[in-house]
Amino acid sequence: MNRRILSFTVATVSLFGTLFVAVEWAKPAPRLLWNASASAPIGLYRIDADAAPRVGDLVVIDPPPALAGFLSARGYLPRGVPLLKRVAAIPGALVCRSGTFVTVDGAGAARALARDRANRSLPVWTGCRTVGRGEIFLLNAAPDSLDGRYFGPLPAAGLIGTAHPLFTRSKAAAPLRRRGGDTSDDSANGKREREK
Repeated sequence: MNRRILSFTVATVSLFGTLFVAVEWAKPAPRLLWNASASAPIGLYRIDADAAPRVGDLVVIDPPPALAGFLSARGYLPRGVPLLKRVAAIPGALVCRSGTFVTVDGAGAARALARDRANRSLPVWTGCRTVGRGEIFLLNAAPDSLDGRYFGPLPAAGLIGTAHPLFTRSKAAAPLRRRGGDTSDDSANGKREREK
């Protein structure tokens, strides 16, 4: 009897050990993301890891270590939590920041703030640069979004996938609404709902 229990225990431990190693080795990417930041519509998103991001798409991206440290130290975003941002420019586009104005290929794209809500100064980059191969430039519509207006282009190596809204709200107090899974912004969705 003890021999059977021992054999069963060894087999069970071996199976769980093998499964643990397989999961750790495979590093499965997240398939769902809950966004709690008001810089993009709050709600649940499906992540498509296989889609190549295009300008206008919402993407989920891990910030590079230095940026992750800054975001965590300031209390903006805990380490290990990815960003949800909209693609404003891909390799080959010219992005510029002059003072508080940010342009993409010569067109006004965003305006940066000098200070955050806690009255702390925000990062500043200046000049123009072409988004390089292996980079992506991200901007959300929210004027206080921490994105490319403060950090410039990010390494695309951190890209997890494109994000498709499943259940989001257009305003903080609004109820969650089922979305079609596209990446159009919430203001367009709200307009379509009012037209119905």
